Amino acid sequence: MTLDEKAWQAARTRIDAAARAAGRDPSTVRLVAVSKTRSADDVRAAHAMGQREFAENYVQEAQAKRAALAGLAGVRWRLIGPLQSNKAAVAAEVFDAVESVDRAKIAERLSAARAADRPPLEVLVQVNISGEATKSGVDPGGAVALARLVAALPRLRLAGFMGIAEPTRDPDRQRAQFAILRACLERARAEGLDVATLSMGMSDDMESAIAEGATELRLGTALFGPRPVKTPA
Repeated sequence: MTLDEKAWQAARTRIDAAARAAGRDPSTVRLVAVSKTRSADDVRAAHAMGQREFAENYVQEAQAKRAALAGLAGVRWRLIGPLQSNKAAVAAEVFDAVESVDRAKIAERLSAARAADRPPLEVLVQVNISGEATKSGVDPGGAVALARLVAALPRLRLAGFMGIAEPTRDPDRQRAQFAILRACLERARAEGLDVATLSMGMSDDMESAIAEGATELRLGTALFGPRPVKTPA
């Protein structure tokens, strides 16, 4: 299903309502369209409706998509999937932001590979806020230390933190996990780090994320519909 105006408006309505319920200005919540597995035409449709921030999980898929859409003005590409160290150099070239930095080695390789004639690469430290073994991310206890390291590296700009809550419909459990990420941001600020971005909340838990202070939502299904089902080869 390609993004259409009805889906776009429904997502914006949810965001606006959740922000107002939390006593927040809806304009303080940035919408990132998760375009992984979606076609270049889907991205073009979202761009035509004003969307500029797009998120991908895989370096090679994003590289091909960025090349195919080179003519679109103002597009920013964000990596939200786990990054292998051997792909860090390509990621530093392809993306405007990497939200999945969870260890020093990745940050150091991104810093070394980012071209000096480009703006510093925006970086978010990914934190494992759910405690699930299957999730990427640094332990919350080590998040601020990693953030300090990122902030000290050249060619990188530390922006904040990213986290993924466990898949649950319980809003109290969602909020408790998002609160962990908010606490990381607050500790980082208390230590003098210039951070403002809380990337948390997806299609199924955006209301809880906004209530806990999310400044960025990563939405895929809410905009594009269910992902295409892969048929066996």
